[in-house]
Amino acid sequence: MEKNKNLPVVLIVEDDAAIQAIVDEALIDAGFETAIAPSAEEAVTLLKGKVANYRALVTDINLKGMMNGWEVAKAAREIDPAFPIVYMTGAAAGEWASRGVPNSILLEKPFAPAQLVMAVSQLLNTGTQTG
Repeated sequence: MEKNKNLPVVLIVEDDAAIQAIVDEALIDAGFETAIAPSAEEAVTLLKGKVANYRALVTDINLKGMMNGWEVAKAAREIDPAFPIVYMTGAAAGEWASRGVPNSILLEKPFAPAQLVMAVSQLLNTGTQTG
């Protein structure tokens, strides 16, 4: 399939292939372009390298490797202070208030794919507004 340059690209950071597939399919079905990074380190490399015009980040919190989702989000915000972030977690929801970046959304697993699409859309539509 030809990639559409006009679609917003959502970077998905998830090390579980089954969840990766669900998230990827939900976002593609909703009209987004996606890129998948299986680790936080790879995600930060992609973001810093501006390999694509990433418009939002969907990240799991607990990832294999040295970095976690909290750190990926912070790196994304260093590149763009208004970068939309959606966290996905099964266990770390309680840490969101202290470790999450402002103007982000946290989804607790299991969540419906529609909830994810709504969260990403909501953040993209909010743009650079605060609050």
